[in-house]
Amino acid sequence: MTLPVIVIGGGIAGSCVAYFLARAGRPVTVVDAGVHAASMVPSALLNPVRGQAGRVPERALEGLPFTWALLRTLVAVGFDIPHGATGVYRPVPDAKTRAKFDRHCPDGLDAQWQNPDQVPFALTTGHTAVLYLPEGGWVDGAAFTRAVREASGATVIRAQATAWTADAVMLDDGRTLPAAAVVHCGGSVGSSWAGLNGTHRAGTMLLLDRAATPAPVSFGAYLAPAAHGGVLGATFEAPTTQWTPEVLPLTSLKWLLGKGMALVPLAGTAVTGTWSGTRLSGLVAGVDANSVWCLRGLGSQGFLLGPLLAAELAAALLRHGAGDALSP
Repeated sequence: MTLPVIVIGGGIAGSCVAYFLARAGRPVTVVDAGVHAASMVPSALLNPVRGQAGRVPERALEGLPFTWALLRTLVAVGFDIPHGATGVYRPVPDAKTRAKFDRHCPDGLDAQWQNPDQVPFALTTGHTAVLYLPEGGWVDGAAFTRAVREASGATVIRAQATAWTADAVMLDDGRTLPAAAVVHCGGSVGSSWAGLNGTHRAGTMLLLDRAATPAPVSFGAYLAPAAHGGVLGATFEAPTTQWTPEVLPLTSLKWLLGKGMALVPLAGTAVTGTWSGTRLSGLVAGVDANSVWCLRGLGSQGFLLGPLLAAELAAALLRHGAGDALSP
């Protein structure tokens, strides 16, 4: 009997690794505790220009079309993944910020500066220019992650992995699962359980009864459509070295609402609920000193880069031969 590759973690990284291994004909088992996965975000931006300095991740120009192509493949075979290939709007407050964006935008990035009055919906006053990214958009993270995992056909075990080696995973119910290879894709919670290093950044979304804009708008916080209504979100709490349960202090709520109102008029929009999650930053992709494969620490770039990096890791694992002793 051929042993499976065991993937620890069923978020977007782990689900994509399972998908690409399974497409190559390998049996795959996903061990997923199902506890507080940041990949379950109701509306994730597919946005190549990051933060208030407009930095573009090194692989963003490859990762963005790769993610869209995977999404279209899944939709074509019947998976329901709410999304919008609407572009993303990045309003900036002054010429200095615009210069930062220009400095960081690489050749080949499809990006267009517009005057605020050219944007096809109302913005709050105070923006000097808006960078329009026509290849961006939004996706329901939970639906996308679930579709990738289901499309893989992987066996899913709902359990916590308590320890692992290059060829076995120990579960919290006492079982030990033999493996051809092990891939660790634990997010913030799973990596904290394992005592692994990383930076944990908690954030919150306010769920809105309607989308405040027809396309995502982002600067400091972001507003975006969702499968049901819209969202206003940001990652803004102080980073920690380990995961801790998320809270939403009133000061944070006030800050988030203020950021939203600084982007677009929110009059007539009602808050229907909240969603909180913690992202793990500090990318680890490859093989560790114990011959365990790893893909974790994507931070806010899980949907932008996760599918691409998962495909590359799966290809590397298959080239080396699952179960062979490997050097980092």
